[in-house]
Amino acid sequence: MPEDREAVRWAEVLAILVIGRPCEPSSELHVAEDWYRSTALEDLLGVKVEQIYDERLYRALDRVLPHKEALEKHLVTRLGELFQIEYDLLLYDVTSTYFEGVGDPEICKRGYSRDHRSDCVQVNVALVVTREGIPLGYEVFAGNVADVETVEEIVETMESRYGKAQRVWVMDRGMVSAENIAWLQRGDRRYLIGTARSELRRWARELAEAAQL
Repeated sequence: MPEDREAVRWAEVLAILVIGRPCEPSSELHVAEDWYRSTALEDLLGVKVEQIYDERLYRALDRVLPHKEALEKHLVTRLGELFQIEYDLLLYDVTSTYFEGVGDPEICKRGYSRDHRSDCVQVNVALVVTREGIPLGYEVFAGNVADVETVEEIVETMESRYGKAQRVWVMDRGMVSAENIAWLQRGDRRYLIGTARSELRRWARELAEAAQL
């Protein structure tokens, strides 16, 4: 992130946000109004308390967004080096977050609300983590995109970024469709996907017999 005419470098603002995450997870507003002044970071970083305010913290997130892919690749490499993390099994799920106000109409839309707030627009956040729960990457989808419609894009994005290894994808039944299963099989991808109870009843006898073998 090249330096410009800003009084506080964006890298320092981001450092404050990153340090705050494990120490006291909270909003940018809380960091600016309470948390930062209660720490020794002013002395350590040389950034005065009055120079850290909510708008500067929010703008820092906008500044770092274009570097998202490069940061994810770097962090995956470092985590693998530090903790010997394996990527043979990846867990994928989707959540949503809603907005009580006006959002970007291109992506903030009404859809299935996990928060029971169908009156609000929302976005869907797709997250891929390792078996240890370490985030590998995320993508944001429009609020009216169904979970089942995200599978191909997420799998292909992760494969293009980290290679197509012999890994197992684990997903819940919200990702199940005949098209998705066929697509995964055509690519020789291994997967473990939840299924509806009606499907389990159909195959109950076969499953019971297989368990006895």
